[in-house]
Amino acid sequence: MKKLSLLIITILFTGAGAMAQIYNPVKWSVASKKLSSTEAVVFVKATIQDGWHIYGLNVPDGGPISTSFRFLPSKDFALNGKVAAPTPQSKYEKDFKMNVPYYAKEVTFQQKVKLNKNQTTVKGVVEFMACDKSQCLPPDEYAFNVTIK
Repeated sequence: MKKLSLLIITILFTGAGAMAQIYNPVKWSVASKKLSSTEAVVFVKATIQDGWHIYGLNVPDGGPISTSFRFLPSKDFALNGKVAAPTPQSKYEKDFKMNVPYYAKEVTFQQKVKLNKNQTTVKGVVEFMACDKSQCLPPDEYAFNVTIK
């Protein structure tokens, strides 16, 4: 009898887990372009599912988590300035009681790098938070790397 009860409980939990939806509304891609023998640009693109958005790079204190970038240090390159992005849209969010910058549909972030070697791999992580009109997902990360030749 105990084995039958255990089997039924296992089946119920497995079925409930299968029904739970996993949201992944943001798809990321990365590319690079060599500008000269000593400089390149890394492009990190977010393609965002309709109805969803991610937050801008500079969300005011007290707001949601800003999109942010961490680049792994390397002797082969140096960051040249800050991550650049198009001007975000902005909307008032009552939960935060402020105007919050955000991106919908797609956005491409750019980071210039000074090359210390002819070929190098740039590695990093983007942290972001995706929301729609009814929910926000917990903060997530996307690890990326791109080889510049």
